Amino acid sequence: MSIDIANESGVEVDERELSRLARFVLDRMRLHPQAELSVVLVDEETMAEHHVRWMDEPGPTDVLAFPMDELRPGREGEEPPSGLLGDVVLCPQVAERQAKDAGHSTEDELQLLATHGILHLLGYDHAEPEEHQEMFGLQARLLAEWQPHRGAGDSG
Repeated sequence: MSIDIANESGVEVDERELSRLARFVLDRMRLHPQAELSVVLVDEETMAEHHVRWMDEPGPTDVLAFPMDELRPGREGEEPPSGLLGDVVLCPQVAERQAKDAGHSTEDELQLLATHGILHLLGYDHAEPEEHQEMFGLQARLLAEWQPHRGAGDSG
């Protein structure tokens, strides 16, 4: 599995742990081992530009997802889908503010946002109440399953 992390934000982030989380989520969602994902961390100005350009919304946001090959989660007993999943763009500065409001660490918030972005790449959405319940339930389950693996290096 190819997971590329590019930190262009100017903020120190544990890129290795973010990569491990992404691999964990993609494994749990049964994507092919050769699937490709890009995670880019950008500053607020860049995120605000992306937010206006792609979502027609002002100001920086926390996460944006740009799907490529429209891969979907694999199913038990089937060959997992392979290809270019897409890009998840994160803004650590926005994540830091949200983390303070939520009462947890910036790293926790970035992991939540990365998981959220990956689920968007896999076709999940939260516009409708049923979609919201499904996506956020899956997100919470994946993050709970990830907890024992955090900080475990390559052994997780």
